[in-house]
Amino acid sequence: MAKHIFIIGGVISSLGKGIASSSIGFLLKKMGYKVAMQKLDPYLNVDPGTMSPYQHGEVFVTNDGSEADLDLGHYERFIDEPTGKNSNATSGQIYDRVIKKERRGDYLGKTVQVIPHVTNEIKYLIRKMDEDNDFVLTEIGGTVGDIESLPFLEALRQLRLDLGREETMFIFLTYVPYIKAAGELKTKPTQHSAYKLREIGIQPDILLCRSELPFDDEIVDKIALFTNVPKKNVVNAIDVNVIYEVPLNFYESKLHQRVCEYFNVEERPIDFTDWNQMIDNMKNPEHTINIAICGKYVTHKDAYKSIDASLIHAASINKAKLNIVRIDSEKIYEESVIEKKLAGVDAILVPGGFGVRGILGKVEIAKYARENKIPFFGICLGMQIAVIEFARNVCGLEDANSTEFDEMTKYPVISLMEDQKYIEMIGGTMRLGAYPCKLKPNTLAEKIYGKKEISERHRHRYEFNNEFKKIIEEKGMVISGTSPDENLVEIVELKDHPFYIAVQFHPEFQSRPVNPQPIFKAFVKAGIEHSLLKK
Repeated sequence: MAKHIFIIGGVISSLGKGIASSSIGFLLKKMGYKVAMQKLDPYLNVDPGTMSPYQHGEVFVTNDGSEADLDLGHYERFIDEPTGKNSNATSGQIYDRVIKKERRGDYLGKTVQVIPHVTNEIKYLIRKMDEDNDFVLTEIGGTVGDIESLPFLEALRQLRLDLGREETMFIFLTYVPYIKAAGELKTKPTQHSAYKLREIGIQPDILLCRSELPFDDEIVDKIALFTNVPKKNVVNAIDVNVIYEVPLNFYESKLHQRVCEYFNVEERPIDFTDWNQMIDNMKNPEHTINIAICGKYVTHKDAYKSIDASLIHAASINKAKLNIVRIDSEKIYEESVIEKKLAGVDAILVPGGFGVRGILGKVEIAKYARENKIPFFGICLGMQIAVIEFARNVCGLEDANSTEFDEMTKYPVISLMEDQKYIEMIGGTMRLGAYPCKLKPNTLAEKIYGKKEISERHRHRYEFNNEFKKIIEEKGMVISGTSPDENLVEIVELKDHPFYIAVQFHPEFQSRPVNPQPIFKAFVKAGIEHSLLKK
């Protein structure tokens, strides 16, 4: 049976439970243990698929087609293991399952209540992760004190009783703020938050205390005394410049030792060679590259989380210092303004998105990249934008568009597939998850991947309209990747351009810190070459 580690957050939100959980999973995986990770979210949405990025950041997609919390992206990047449908659950999913069981008569004769029916469902979802794993790490979304998370915490309290202390560990992430006026680190928020957790019936076994400054012994003693946690289990989770340094800090704090001692398992040596090389590349770059991300959610730092991470990975392996320039496509569509905004940019990326806002700006940005021979990378909607721009300005199909933006367009170069046209409920009805893609020989796509067939993850509904394949190809746009049956267009590129590629899928979901996704790696390299040519 797997050992269970539960990661809970206190004091304030956005403390970095996902990074902390991923870092612990990373250390266990590096020691050779088989690790599974899971996020339980208290909100009532069935999944984040219908939520605005301003509400919840990006929607991460798993191989098996689950729309999930962005923390699953952290999990995959740190432990280099795919997540799936069982890796993320919400209150919406759990209550839906309970209500369906009640309607079927599964609880016949009983009053259906939060305890035991909802909590039993939560425990069932956690225990499903046991099979073939040494450790299961379960992160609880939200903050202690939120009414929404109470059923989850109650379920964890019950699991401690069900499985025993020797099989379960509670790790509590808190915040120790530095008050500049007083010149002091303050432990009171952590004290009160731990007290609130104990009120619920959970005594934390390890405290991860996030802070801007290092602790002295007096701070550790005080926290240990008032939270009832042994001093050796109070870990100063100090801020870092690069998130990939967090597991190294935890290692230096001997967190991995504490976990192994607690569960009475072997502490095994860890080789950080590849990880340290990746961080060293970031801190000692040989080049500088300015990459523009052009979208409508650029003001929200989590909206393009996996894209940012993928660019960081690619910059590291290319030994480049990465500067991301965020361009709001809603506010930029005049040629003179675009030229001014993108003047110092070495490469341009247009990410995915939904809806008509910002589309005009994206089309003009794609045109600017094409005409000025600037390395261009379009993702999902970014591919559709590249096709729309090319159809309008090269193929002479004036006002070509997607039926998502103009149902009556004369030239619907992007449109719905026939089986997508009559959908009433929009949640979970897109093309989701991993699909195979066949690459055309002697193309940029084949050169980048170095193989004839790949598999990448999708999250979209509208597709390239095959009625326009002939004219698009005749005018010089290469369809370099398709579904194996050639019915779906997956990749387009330009042969008379130094680097211009656009993909229907989301390659950012499969990038790893020491193994960057191939297109991102090639894109950053092309940007560096473009930068050197300008000098």
